Amino acid sequence: MAAASEKMFLALLFIFFMARGIIIVDANFGKSMYLTWGTQHASIQGEDLQLVLDQTSVIISGSAAQTKIPFLFGSIESKIKLVPNNSAGTVTAYYLSSTGSQHDEIDFEFLGNISGQPYIVHTNIYTQGNGSKEQQFYLWFDPTADFHNYTIHWNPTQVVWYIDSIPIRVFMNNEEEGIAYPNKQGMKVYTSLWNADDWATRGGLVKTNWTNAPFIARLNRFRARACKWNGPISINNCASNVPSNWWTSPIYKQLSYAQMGQLNWVRNNYMIYDYCKDTKRFNGQVPPECFKTQF
Repeated sequence: MAAASEKMFLALLFIFFMARGIIIVDANFGKSMYLTWGTQHASIQGEDLQLVLDQTSVIISGSAAQTKIPFLFGSIESKIKLVPNNSAGTVTAYYLSSTGSQHDEIDFEFLGNISGQPYIVHTNIYTQGNGSKEQQFYLWFDPTADFHNYTIHWNPTQVVWYIDSIPIRVFMNNEEEGIAYPNKQGMKVYTSLWNADDWATRGGLVKTNWTNAPFIARLNRFRARACKWNGPISINNCASNVPSNWWTSPIYKQLSYAQMGQLNWVRNNYMIYDYCKDTKRFNGQVPPECFKTQF
């Protein structure tokens, strides 16, 4: 009798989650993603995704993959081992994005460098097609020696970028004050490896050395504990304060005291660019969110 009751409870719980469009993706790359370009040399197998960038004759060929479904709010994570040795000119991207000219987007981009020099982590967020909100950091470890966890946590209150569970950046929801926030468009998860030697390394001064090709970035253990996007109905369903929407609980609405300490440690020691401090770029008129509490 107890076993039957438990099965009934689980069945009802499943029906409730599906009715609300809530999905917990605890699957591997092979089940969640597919290759979109570079299929001749990139590969997905179970938990592992390998992205490749090479040059054949005059043809430069990178690779990319994306999830089969879009999401609205939740936690998106993967472990990544970046291109080793001389990676100058290459960019490994891992991000969420909707489509169209008014798209939303949340970015991790890893800018390669010459051997012995640190990678730059380039972060950005687009709202309704507008970006220009870049923050950049050096890493405090060698991202090519082993896999490290990169997570984007996104809920109705804030977006937080994490590296190995350490927050490096926060973007708060100040929509009530006229500042756009990504909360009305489902976004798929994308990852790619491509040549960007026109800007990626020292503003394009250092070019890709193709004698080091093929360049390979490896990803494993993709997880998307997130709300499945089912169209406009998801705008309310995925944001509602119900137990199944765990990302809306109070502990995810702001960083803890310990997390604030970690964030400030990263910003004080490893941040190398903050758009909010680039007054010359904006002719003295920095974006309005720069005057708000950011974390």
